[in-house]
Amino acid sequence: MNTKTIWSPYEIRWARPEEWRPVMRMIWRTFMKFEGKEYSEEGIRNFFYFITGNELYTLFLRGEYLLMVALDEGNIIGAGSVRNRNHLSLLFVDENYHRMGVGCTILEKLCEYLKTEVGERYMSVQAAPYAVNFYRKQGFRTVRPEMEYGGIRVTLMEKIF
Repeated sequence: MNTKTIWSPYEIRWARPEEWRPVMRMIWRTFMKFEGKEYSEEGIRNFFYFITGNELYTLFLRGEYLLMVALDEGNIIGAGSVRNRNHLSLLFVDENYHRMGVGCTILEKLCEYLKTEVGERYMSVQAAPYAVNFYRKQGFRTVRPEMEYGGIRVTLMEKIF
């Protein structure tokens, strides 16, 4: 899985199996800091089960859940994943690295991969409330207004390549 070379001061590459748990811990910390306060207990619980259950990890090990990581001197500082061929599933950056281009670079690399290696023409995302403006700035448009299921609030968005 090659991606176009996009410059970043951080190492950005496909995740290794031993990085799964540290990635999910970073995602959980970031979620609780920025999204958790907007969610009900049910939503928080469902998100936790989503990232810690065996289903995603099994898909990851089978190569059906693509996970890209950003590292700073070996420390995981960001991650983005794709499932169902072209759906951005998780994009999180450690709070100490917000507004430093980490999320943008991960997203660019995932889009480039989908476009050139998979032949996709668009990417979809169910954006959490905190992330809607970020995705708009990255060229995503709203497809459906915010909705809630299982206590998780999302806005369906897509980006055409």
